This record gives sequence, C-alpha cells and structure tokens, in this order.
Amino acid sequence: MQFGRTYEEFEVGAIYKHWPGKTVTEYDDHLFCLLTMNHHPLHLDANYAGKTTDFGRNVVVGNYVYSLLLGMSVPDVSGKAIANLEIESLRHVAPTFHGDTIYGETTVLDKWPSKSKDDRGIVHVETKGYKQDGTLVCVFRRKVMVPTATYIKERGGEQPGRPELGEN
Repeated sequence: MQFGRTYEEFEVGAIYKHWPGKTVTEYDDHLFCLLTMNHHPLHLDANYAGKTTDFGRNVVVGNYVYSLLLGMSVPDVSGKAIANLEIESLRHVAPTFHGDTIYGETTVLDKWPSKSKDDRGIVHVETKGYKQDGTLVCVFRRKVMVPTATYIKERGGEQPGRPELGEN
C-alpha cells in the first residue's frame, strides 16, 4: 500500500480520489465539538437547531469536515510529508448533516524544488470534499513539504524505524 509520495511522484494536474468515504454520525460531530470546546448549539442542541435555524437540524461543525478531508488525503498526499507548510485557503461551501457521507479528492496544482535544501520539494494541492449526492461542501488549498527519493533512501527507506518480528 502506498503511503504518501516523494517529490518526484507528484505530477501537476494529477487528481487523487480518496477512498473510502466516511459517514458522519452525531457521535462524531459531538465528540469533535467537545474535544475542541466548540459548544455552539447549532452543533450540539437538536431542539435549538430545529426551531431557530434555517437548517432545521444540527449542522456538522465545519472544522471536523475539514479535518476529515485532511486525514483522508494523507495516504495520497502527505503520508511522507516533512511538514505541512501552509493552509492557504479554506471554504465551507455547503452544510454537512449527521448521516451524510463525505468523499474527497485532491488535485496537484503546482510543485517546485525547495530553495534551501535539495532533498525536498514543495507541492501545492487543492482538496475538495463532497457529499454522497455530489454536493461540494468544503475546499481547501495547502502547501506541503515532501521528501525526494534521495531523502527517503538516506533515512532508511520506506518504513524507517519499523521493528522486525523477533523470534522467541
């Protein structure tokens, strides 16, 4: 299984469709809200959301949707990353509700070698998240510092530090 890419493996214009999707539950949404201390009743109080908002029900907190998409992209984009350098933009386009399934895809917008070290490069990507019906819900762009093949080789290969099974 591929886990991330080296600088050489990225091609401008490539699109990575992240699989599988994730069905967002009420528990997922509430746990994220509680962990991040986001106590807005739009996310936690069904009575409030149902009676006083335009949505008529709880809306999944947007930063959970973003975080979910970021995580979905790791095997395709940043699994080998040295660092996430910048989240350039983040747009929440449409609401996500409990029971919606989120899918993601990432497009490689650009790439360039690092100016300071020749064993790494910068990859500029855009990730889009959409629901099961194709509705776009979230879009963000980021810049990721990724290693070259030389960097990986010099530091022990694809899985450095992975212990071997000892025989007893």
